Amino acid sequence: MVQNLIKMTDTTDTPVLPEGHPVWIYFQEKELIVSLLEEIKNVDPAIDLPKYTNIFNQLLTIEKRFARKENQLFPFLEKKGWVGPSQGMWSFHDNLREQIRLIQYYVKMNNPDRIATNTTFLVDGIYRLLGVEENVLFPNALDILTENDWIEMRKGEEEIGWMLSQTPPSFPKVEYIHPSEDFTVREMPFSLENTSHYDEGYMTVEQVNLLLRTMPLDLTYVDENDRVIFYNRGEERVFPRSAGIIGREVKFCHPPKSVGTVLKILEEFRKGTQNESSFWINYKDRLIYIRYFAVRDANKNYKGVIEMSQDITDIKKIDGEKRLLDWE
Repeated sequence: MVQNLIKMTDTTDTPVLPEGHPVWIYFQEKELIVSLLEEIKNVDPAIDLPKYTNIFNQLLTIEKRFARKENQLFPFLEKKGWVGPSQGMWSFHDNLREQIRLIQYYVKMNNPDRIATNTTFLVDGIYRLLGVEENVLFPNALDILTENDWIEMRKGEEEIGWMLSQTPPSFPKVEYIHPSEDFTVREMPFSLENTSHYDEGYMTVEQVNLLLRTMPLDLTYVDENDRVIFYNRGEERVFPRSAGIIGREVKFCHPPKSVGTVLKILEEFRKGTQNESSFWINYKDRLIYIRYFAVRDANKNYKGVIEMSQDITDIKKIDGEKRLLDWE
């Protein structure tokens, strides 16, 4: 089995594949990408920046191609033992993403010289990527993966989308089943021992507790009888809680001055006239965001309310972007 992504093969001919096959779609997209690359190479941003920007914006849809590879193709290859694409090609994607961000910045700053310089790097990088895909990634993926793998992969691609203007044909030629209507029982790649099935996925009780304890949120669940049945025990709660509130009526868990508001929320949620309510307050020199959400079952029957509190003091200070670690 191939372990090194950079190992080249002599495979250069486009494989004959059924319409709608994931690799068939990649080759259809390649034609579009090459067309856009040739167009953008022949546009001088100093002379016609609007035309350049139009072509560049079409080229930005290449992100869908990256996302499908990273979230669909690569995981299937990992299961078969080939981790090279996840390690090497993903970094290649990120380099191209950074180049795209640079061009977006220079377009915003109206700097045609920088746009032209970086466009050359972007075009060369994408052409190199297309070559590695066609000569290494796709031939080996076709050799490694089974037809059932490709069928499962294609189902997942529906959620991500494609660069193409029209949805590709189904593969295999069957009616598309929306994920909400997909009840296929699949073999899990991990042990289900001591787990419970949730809406999506399986977790043990320990994992659920760890998840709820780690979340930087205060969560409290009040059932349809207005009784507190759960709260998460995080390391740094906004508001103190103790086990004594379990089973207690929620109206006795709030200061008298806010009880009326709480009861009004419960009343409207129960009637179905409202589903969410939000507040923000200053508490101990911190800005606290408090939200209430009505909980309903599949038949829209009222099943209680979730109260969520979060310290957003530092979140409100966020500006610009942070893409690098600052641990050192």
